[in-house]
Amino acid sequence: MCPASQIRRIGVMTSGGDCPGLNAVIRAVTKTAIYQHSIEVFGIEDGFQGLVENRVRPLGTKDVSGILTRGGTILGSNNRANPARYFLGNDAAGNPRFEDRVGPCLDTIREHRLDALIVIGGDGTMAAVAPLVKAGLNVIGVPKTIDNDMVGTEITFGFLTAVATATDALDRLHSTADSHHRVVVCELMGRNAGWIALTAGVASGSDVILIPEIPFDIDLVCELVRARMARGPGFAVVSVAEGASPRGGAKMISRMDPRSADPVRLGGIGQWVCEEVEKRTGVESRASVLGHVQRGGAPSAPDRILATHFGHHAIATLMTGARGRLVVRHGNVFGDIDILETAGKQRLVGLDHPLIAAARAIGTSFGDGLPYSTPATKPSVVF
Repeated sequence: MCPASQIRRIGVMTSGGDCPGLNAVIRAVTKTAIYQHSIEVFGIEDGFQGLVENRVRPLGTKDVSGILTRGGTILGSNNRANPARYFLGNDAAGNPRFEDRVGPCLDTIREHRLDALIVIGGDGTMAAVAPLVKAGLNVIGVPKTIDNDMVGTEITFGFLTAVATATDALDRLHSTADSHHRVVVCELMGRNAGWIALTAGVASGSDVILIPEIPFDIDLVCELVRARMARGPGFAVVSVAEGASPRGGAKMISRMDPRSADPVRLGGIGQWVCEEVEKRTGVESRASVLGHVQRGGAPSAPDRILATHFGHHAIATLMTGARGRLVVRHGNVFGDIDILETAGKQRLVGLDHPLIAAARAIGTSFGDGLPYSTPATKPSVVF
């Protein structure tokens, strides 16, 4: 591949689940490349599927004008297409068939004479692009996920918008729980990390926060419910991450998707907590699953700014001559790391996280019976 001074054409793609702020990154990448470096930009449609099927189109400044505030992605996305394990359909027995399609991806790159590829996605996307990186393609990654669980960066765009959406939902559930003297359980997304449930739980004043990193005791949750019903205020709100699990129990799986590189689809813990609380305490309880509402809609102002920073920094990193890097943020300073460093890994909530300590201090229960604990000294990561 050519050095930075000879980069003339690049591709940009969005992969994995959709996320508020994707269009903001596409816009920043395209405009920075064109205005500052006179580089031609091409959009790859529907993630790796577009690379395999050679669906590539030019992107000009007019194509990305007005998309900053839009949710989703103008390029489309796909959370199943993996070049090294590409789903071809089911055989006669109903079993999924896969094939290595790294070759066609590289053919598409060569046909369009792309000197580098900007890949916007999460840990699964960075794992999927690894064969292309190892084959010599220059890839610059941009960290995307509402789950905020990518290793190497303190925050990902999309997270703050998802937290705002989840907080609004919890606020609304708070008022109905108060009116009817009920327990309301809201199940939130996050896979194996509790960032959304923790942050939205604290922001909404949830009485109980259940996250994957802290196995909970349902009896302790019920004790808090009984106390609130007996001495006031007569209701309780529970924020629970989809990956949370009771002590000694496993995560609850709603279904399996064999077409995906990450086939497990979590879900059901909110309903289980709701039913157990009502059965054990006799207090009327309701469950709500927020689901993909957390992924949709316009990005918040902080996410628009963060996504713009990431998109600009992706091109700036590319033009330094760097290869195979992921742009990241630490201590509000933007930098980059080896793109393979984060592939297939997840950044979980630390048990000494200051937000957990603050929540315990004001009486929030994590279902583990532990009191207030001192947070780590001078934490460098806020979220």
